[in-house]
Amino acid sequence: MGILTSSATILAIESSCDETSAAVCRNGEIVSNIIATQAVHQQYGGVVPELASRAHMQNILPVVQQALQAAQCELQTVDAIAYTQAPGLIGALLVGSGFAKSLALALDKPLIAVHHMQAHVLANLIGERRPAFPFLCLTVSGGHTQIVRCDSPLQMTVIGETLDDAAGEAFDKSAKLIGLPYPGGPLIDKYAQQGKPIYKFAEPQIQGLDFSFSGLKTSILYFLQKAQKENPEFVQQELANICASVQHSIIQILIKKLMKAAKETGIKEICVAGGVSANSGLRKALQATGERFHWNTYMPAFEYCTDNAGMIAIAAYYKYLDGQFSSLDASPSARASW
Repeated sequence: MGILTSSATILAIESSCDETSAAVCRNGEIVSNIIATQAVHQQYGGVVPELASRAHMQNILPVVQQALQAAQCELQTVDAIAYTQAPGLIGALLVGSGFAKSLALALDKPLIAVHHMQAHVLANLIGERRPAFPFLCLTVSGGHTQIVRCDSPLQMTVIGETLDDAAGEAFDKSAKLIGLPYPGGPLIDKYAQQGKPIYKFAEPQIQGLDFSFSGLKTSILYFLQKAQKENPEFVQQELANICASVQHSIIQILIKKLMKAAKETGIKEICVAGGVSANSGLRKALQATGERFHWNTYMPAFEYCTDNAGMIAIAAYYKYLDGQFSSLDASPSARASW
């Protein structure tokens, strides 16, 4: 199918993990983006898949209604329905995909399946300031850490990725070792701003553009065990400096690989995306590195960093323009390659 008219209204649904979100994209602009979070997981120290699925079932209808209302849009006037197909928690994905398919079938509208991580990359195309193609995107979240080369909205290549844990996972697990509640990543960021990175941890030596964070976590664990054995009050007394040191270590690993990727590709349009891109330390480091190497750097607005339907909608918009629609038989997947 050839290129369609750019005049299109798309309703998008995101339900890959523990945020239920709906957004409306009109002619390539996000006009509403509603997100319902799930506080129920905090007491368990992490996302409980079954509870996430149940919460999605409760939230999805009111969230969609709010998104349509905020956009002053009638459901019947929507041109296509988009949803997150993969990757994510399979039960959570089934709720969103089932709802989207039901809407598409009932309204006789085209259906668009979106890859969650590709949508994170394209969050950089939301708003007035957008990167030129080709660009590199450091995509960092709780489940993924990748460097993606993006030659067009529909042509992306992963040129580096984590071999074990993701950066967001390293933040959250380090926070747990420190004794901070879930989700710990934002708390490390908060306390890091009050301290200095005076403690050093082992940095993984991985060739190429791939990442590894498991060794760093082990180094942090042994450091804390030794320090607390010598001084049981160490963490309480040094919380800000510990958080600053952990954050600095993770960010340095990310930035060094991004510098290597930029040098190897010659690309100076550099983006960041994913939940960890909301981290203030990473945003400052990217900006400083960009100024040093004369990059043009881009960061999504905070509401488009964490999981949200706005990024699903913008990805779906470009698929709509190219006529890339999905069948009702398409199945969600917990893991999906690009």
